[in-house]
Parts: sequence; structure tokens; C-alpha cells
Amino acid sequence: MIKASTFLRGEWALMVNFATTALFLLFGARWLADLSQPAWFGFVSLWLFLVMILSAFAVVRHAEALAAKLGEPFGTLILTLAVTGIEVMMIAAIMYAGKGNSALARDAMMAVVMIVLNGMLGLSLLLGGLRHHEQNYNLQGANAFLAVILPLAVLGLVMPSFTVSSPGPTLSPFQAGFLVLMSLVLYGVFLGIQTSRHPDYFVAPKASGKGKKEQGSAPGHQMRSVPYHAGLLVIYVLPLVILSKQIAVPINHTIHVLHAPAALGGFLVSVLILSPESLGAVRAALANELQRSVNILLGSVLASIGLTIPAVLVIGYATGQTITLGLDAIDSTLLLLTLALSTLTFAAARTNVLLGAVHLLLFFAYLMFIFER
Repeated sequence: MIKASTFLRGEWALMVNFATTALFLLFGARWLADLSQPAWFGFVSLWLFLVMILSAFAVVRHAEALAAKLGEPFGTLILTLAVTGIEVMMIAAIMYAGKGNSALARDAMMAVVMIVLNGMLGLSLLLGGLRHHEQNYNLQGANAFLAVILPLAVLGLVMPSFTVSSPGPTLSPFQAGFLVLMSLVLYGVFLGIQTSRHPDYFVAPKASGKGKKEQGSAPGHQMRSVPYHAGLLVIYVLPLVILSKQIAVPINHTIHVLHAPAALGGFLVSVLILSPESLGAVRAALANELQRSVNILLGSVLASIGLTIPAVLVIGYATGQTITLGLDAIDSTLLLLTLALSTLTFAAARTNVLLGAVHLLLFFAYLMFIFER
């Protein structure tokens, strides 16, 4: 039995989470009604951002504990599904708080692909390569991820710009229904491969003994039971639904009142969601556990595209809101270049600093094009 004082010391972030949620439930409408004062706008935005980052790190902490208890690939699967759930909640909240930001889901998914496949993958490969020269991973697992990511990314984010059955870069109801079904089926088949038929694809080669040795311990975490960590993971996620709606107001204020680029909203959502997960991937690469980095990073992209697109399309259909999915020419080029580069990166079973540097430079190109088209 855990003492209350021990629990409070270990989970102080939960108290901050609930206190902030309660305060914004009571006073949020008044506090966020007028953000014209820069000091107040900065204070409220930073408060919400830091609390949500703190909560997201707590989610990842418990997901990593579950990963250590359950072993791979179940640990990273739990982590990616938890993060994707937060992403869907935030996108839905900001879309409707912004009174029809129909392109937010598209911008957020584009940002996820760029941040993960270029920014964080590049940083992981670069730092891991600098420390360990070359790192190996399971080639079959990476190729399985990419085999599903490529068609879903192109059909979901590029193809809508070329269809003619609906106006603009959108899909007709029939096309949207087919994409939802295809995304869920492909993701379901992938989960079967990952968890049942070929879980060995997602474990580092010749590392079965090491994996068994490390199972049951998580760096920096005090291990408890699976129900304990699973329950707290859910408890940390729930207040994020309310806080997502609150932080939507300053994000939309930044975009509309300060005339920031529209794509910045999707980028900020993705940074907020992916920060703790990305940190875990970089730490794994530095510890010469590149397989875990690959599972986290490619799993994040796959879950984001394979689950967020269906969720957003269903929400849009249920509420009668048009969902804009098709990217423009610049972003389509960046996306296709990223996918092509990723297939080259994972064409060999060992990585080095050159691959990391190329991915990072492509990420900086994406940042430049957000502000300068």
C-alpha cells in the first residue's frame, strides 16, 4: 500500500494539473475573454503551456514504466496511442474554439511528420552517431512502419489537392469514408503484425537477452504495478481535454489577431504534444537503444496519420464542418521529399551522423517555409 505522502511527492504534477484545470473551469472564460494586454496574454499562455507539458511528461513517464513492465513492442505502442489521443483532443478543441479552423488537422499532421521524421529523427541519429559512430536497428520493423505511413500520408495529405469531386483540397463523403476505412484497416493489420504475428520485427537484433534483463526497470522511475501506471496515465490524460480547450484561445489569438501564419497553429499543437515523446526517443538514441527510438518516432507518425485523419473526418461529418486535408505545392514537395529520404535512411541496418544531418536540415527548411513562402 502506497502512503499518501509518498504518492503526493511522486505525483505532485497531478496536483498542479487538477488545480489548473479547476481554476480555468471556474475563471477561464473571464481570464481568456480579453488577451489584448501582452503581459497577460504571455502569462496565461505560458501557464497553460507549461502545465500541459508537465502533464504530457507525466503521461510519458507512466507509459515508459508500462513499457519496462510489458516489454517491447507493447510499451512504445501504449506511448504512441496515448500521445495520439492527446493530439486528437487538442485538434478538436482548437478547431471548434477557433470557429471553423478546418485546416488545423492537416497542418498538425504535416507538423508531426516534419518534427518527427526530420527534426527528432535527425537529432536522434546525429547525437547517437556522434556518441556511438554507427547504430543498428531492426530493418524489417522500420520498413513495416514506412510501408503503411507512405500510402496513408500521400492519400490523406497530398491526394485531396488533386481530387475534383469536391471543391478545394477536400474529399467527397464517399472518398472520406473510404480513407477512414482504409486507415483503420491498415492500422489494425499493422497492430496485428506488431503485437502478434511478428513482434520480433520491432525488437533490436540480437538483443533478446538484453531486453529481458532490462525488463522491469525504467531509468529514473520507481516501478509499481501495471494497473497503477495505467490508471495514472489515464488520469493525467483526462484533464488535458479541458486544458486543450483553454489553450485553444491564446493559440487562435496568436494566429488571427497577431496575423501569424495559419500553419503555426498546427506546429504549436504538435510541439506541445510531441515534446516529451521526442525527448524519450533522443535519450534512447544516446543510450545506444536506437530500436526504441525508431519504434517511438515512426510509431508516432503512423498513429497520427492512421488515427487522427479518421477521427477528424468523423468529427467533421458529425458536426457538418468541412475538413481541409490537401497540402499546397510547397508542403506537398516537403512531405514527399521527407518520405523519400526516410526510405533511404532505413534502407540499411546501420545509421550514422550524415543521415541525421540531412534530416535536420530538411526540418529547418520546413520551419523557414512556415514563415516565408
